[in-house]
Amino acid sequence: MDYRSVFDTSVVRLHGTASSDADDTLAVEEPLEIQVRRESDEAWVSLSVTMRTPGNDDELASGFLLGESIIRQRSDMVSAESWGPPTGELRVRNIVRVTLADATAFDVCRLRRNFYTTSSCGICGKASLEAIDAMRPPALDNREIRIDAHNLYQWPARLRERQEVFGSTGGLHAAALFASAGECLTVREDVGRHNATDKLTGHALLNQIEVRDKAILVSGRASFELVQKALMAGIPVLAAVGAPSSLAAQLAGAFGMTLVGFLRDGRCNVYSGAERIVTS
Repeated sequence: MDYRSVFDTSVVRLHGTASSDADDTLAVEEPLEIQVRRESDEAWVSLSVTMRTPGNDDELASGFLLGESIIRQRSDMVSAESWGPPTGELRVRNIVRVTLADATAFDVCRLRRNFYTTSSCGICGKASLEAIDAMRPPALDNREIRIDAHNLYQWPARLRERQEVFGSTGGLHAAALFASAGECLTVREDVGRHNATDKLTGHALLNQIEVRDKAILVSGRASFELVQKALMAGIPVLAAVGAPSSLAAQLAGAFGMTLVGFLRDGRCNVYSGAERIVTS
């Protein structure tokens, strides 16, 4: 466990009318600023500030840039590094600087417009779908992956076994990368569900992991933003323990992604791409 991910504190524990002093462990939440420049540029551009659980900040920044279509492949990035002096009681660096290859297209104005259009529910559903289409997500090949339904039902338990920080705090979201055969390959945790997914897709990008035959499972609900991130990473299946939003289902269906919701207790709903789930 990364020591920066948890924080020990004292509490007063109440049980009925009785009280006692006790210790508790909390998930750490700290701001992270993502700064970007091309290799030949001098000035850094601040793109975003997100509240996150420290750790794997290079992956978070890389996954964020991938989800926003700023980068497409590992060669678009030169480096991603934590920067600045350690601050606060936990001595955490709260800036990550990403250097892009000079050939990487980078339009700050377009990016800021896209943040507005695709955040939350967007201007409207139609505008949000059109914004993703303009980002040119990679085509998803439904021949690359088939998942046995009985295997799929085991994924939440396998994810839960790997949620190390959640086990001690109860306060984190998680995203896991699964092979079609059911192996849980990588798990990332964060106070923000979108950050956990960015860390996961960033990990795959930085390590050049083939994802066309992989799936993501998230511990909470499936939002439009999570479908966007999986789609831009080229991952054809997104499963969630909780419910999808209406726009998440529309986006997955529009781009041929398999979207699974309410995956628990040996059952689920498949909102699109059911051909990738084998039931016999």
